[in-house]
Amino acid sequence: MPTQNTHALYGGVTKTFHWLTALAILSAFVLGLIAIRSGTDTPDQLARTVQLFSLHKTIGILAFFVALLRIIWALTQVKPGLLNADNKPEAFMAELVHWLLYGSMVCAPLAGWLHHAATEGFAPVLLPLGDNLFFIPKDPTVAAFFSGMHYVLVIVLGVSILAHVGGALKHAFIDRDDTLRRMLPNDMVPPHLPLQNHSHLPLIAAIVIYIGALGAGAMIGLDSHSHDHGDHDHGTPALAAVPSGWTVTEGTLDITIGQFGTDVTGGFADWTAAIEFDETAGEDLGSAEVTINIASLTLGSVTNEALGTDYFNAADFPTATFAATLHPDGDAYIARGTLTLRGVTADLDMPFTLALDGDTAVMSGTTVIPRLDYGVGAATTEESTLGLNVAVNVALTATRGG
Repeated sequence: MPTQNTHALYGGVTKTFHWLTALAILSAFVLGLIAIRSGTDTPDQLARTVQLFSLHKTIGILAFFVALLRIIWALTQVKPGLLNADNKPEAFMAELVHWLLYGSMVCAPLAGWLHHAATEGFAPVLLPLGDNLFFIPKDPTVAAFFSGMHYVLVIVLGVSILAHVGGALKHAFIDRDDTLRRMLPNDMVPPHLPLQNHSHLPLIAAIVIYIGALGAGAMIGLDSHSHDHGDHDHGTPALAAVPSGWTVTEGTLDITIGQFGTDVTGGFADWTAAIEFDETAGEDLGSAEVTINIASLTLGSVTNEALGTDYFNAADFPTATFAATLHPDGDAYIARGTLTLRGVTADLDMPFTLALDGDTAVMSGTTVIPRLDYGVGAATTEESTLGLNVAVNVALTATRGG
């Protein structure tokens, strides 16, 4: 069997690429469908779903590179003519499906890869590359944009594969020609080719379909993100303002936790701080009480799971409270107190730095919370699955006076 294509037959390299691509795409399809139906209600289900999605994404990226190499190889080769070129409607559909297949088998996994790269957490790629792409920010809107594209392009790919397979079976069992046999590993006599009719119409039609698919995918993804964001905020009343000697004008309260070897960062959008602080008071500088609206957490793609019963359990424990006294600590400061989370109260200290400029203070602090001490993810005790310590980072600017 020759390695190069001829005007009538496919060569061995083209055949190898064809079946490798088919195997990779079919595997990714099946794993993706199983993963979607696997569920995340319990830690065991979540771990299994993560493994399935990791395999799905990994094989999808490999399928992307195989398809890309296949296209590069095809550009160097003669394209064997159609055996049904004299049937213009069938030839048009065959060429249209050809272009749709070539585009979607590259663009569908690429859109999925870009969606993954823009997403915080959940199901890392099992390759030494791919979880982060330098030109893609970790951003939920960007992730939603590519998620919608991936969804629509997978549909285009699936329909194209069905049409391709259906056409091959028609050629094999109804037309009884050599179309399917040309892609099988064999040595065969070149078949007779009818006069070929080369037209750009199938390519133009495929481009029009792609423009529509990409537009629809972007709209679906962004619309889904908008609804998800609205649902996330719905039914979560904001915490009431509290009296404070210092008023927080801006600030962030972020957490970071390892998940399957990758750090996932998120934050609480709603929290209040009652701060009393006198920098001239000696060893006892004041106090702080921070109340956190647990349901205001966003943690990438695992937000819903993090708020669920096995983890933060926002439904039963809607707030967490850190109450501390403030003290000097060398050139910096420390907040010594307790954290109440999921109904459990335990000691917690937070070292912090403070820059004072008259009645304006800029504070930055960090601490580590052992999650199992508070029963967060108690059923998940493997550090490799979910980090045992949660890093907390606080940064705020406050002005003196309530």
